[in-house]
Amino acid sequence: MSSALIVPPTYAPIPPAIHPLHADIDARTAAWAHAFRIGSEGLRERLVTQEIGSFAARILPSGRPEVVQVLGDFVLWLFGVDDGLCEEGELGLEPGALNAALQRLLWIAEHPEADILTDDPLARGLRDLRARVAEYGTAGQTKAWIDALREYFLSVIWEASHRIAGNVPDLDDYTLMRLYDGATTVVLPMLEMAHGYELRPEERALPGIRAAAQAASFVICWDNDLFSYHKEVRERGQTGGYYLNVIRVLQHHRGLTADQALTEAIGQRDRVMVLFQSLCATLRAQGSPQLRQYLADLGHFVRGSMDWGITSVRYTTPDDPAALPARFSTTPTGTGPVDIPSIAWWWDVLDRLDGTAAHRRRRPATPPLVGARVGVTNGFSW
Repeated sequence: MSSALIVPPTYAPIPPAIHPLHADIDARTAAWAHAFRIGSEGLRERLVTQEIGSFAARILPSGRPEVVQVLGDFVLWLFGVDDGLCEEGELGLEPGALNAALQRLLWIAEHPEADILTDDPLARGLRDLRARVAEYGTAGQTKAWIDALREYFLSVIWEASHRIAGNVPDLDDYTLMRLYDGATTVVLPMLEMAHGYELRPEERALPGIRAAAQAASFVICWDNDLFSYHKEVRERGQTGGYYLNVIRVLQHHRGLTADQALTEAIGQRDRVMVLFQSLCATLRAQGSPQLRQYLADLGHFVRGSMDWGITSVRYTTPDDPAALPARFSTTPTGTGPVDIPSIAWWWDVLDRLDGTAAHRRRRPATPPLVGARVGVTNGFSW
């Protein structure tokens, strides 16, 4: 399968931003990786060149530097788990053994006093991260971070089960998995920590806020699938290895070419981006100062992921360059609901929030026959 896929500019209504200390943060994240020996030597040497600390600085451009540093170190640790244990290691083909390894790490996150895995680099790194999360976050935020880590671990085990079977989940199941497998939910508590606030429980539970956070995760994960496609196909697809992203899901279940699947995936992410902006605008007008900061942080997370995705050597692969966009678009390819059952409720929430029928759910037209060119088909009370 050829990986020659040209990714066009995608819709970005959110302006870019980066923390002024981004270079220092990136250097310290690299030093942290070496100090804790995260991943194999070869993997670690690759990770420290990928500007992961700068990625954290894009997510939290005005956050407390110490929390931005925790986030940079944590994201690199996550890549140590994902790349090292799940995709490149033998455990990625043994869901049961992978589950046991991840549950031991989760136990350390919950009980850092436990006398286990004292010489394991990932465990040592996680203990350090757990201590700093507890230092800069509240007890509730620390618990939310651990709970999200549990969700992430469950999702990578789910993916491992598909990897060992060599099958491809359908789009709805893939969407559910990707919202956790993308490790976006483990970042969310750090958005609050970085600015010293904590959402009220009654705010956090509202459907509109849940929908906005999930919509941000969707855009981040779909963008990552687009930007990482060349890397994944080059590293695994062309050698018969297993890889999984939205382009492969659409190709497999709808009989599309890679270019057609790319067009459809961009249409989906653009529609969700429009929804995200609408949700944020409505919620900002009704919410607390803390909620307005949270929504701004979600926006930085979305845009920061885009900017890092098209510039990091992790995805640009300079030795075999990926055809990624050098800029973004100011116009979406389409608006309106996406026909994925598990997320269709997001548009219903927006209807109830704004009190209009302007965004009422409409089912997109039936997809064209296999081989046809695929285009983009055009509240809750506080």
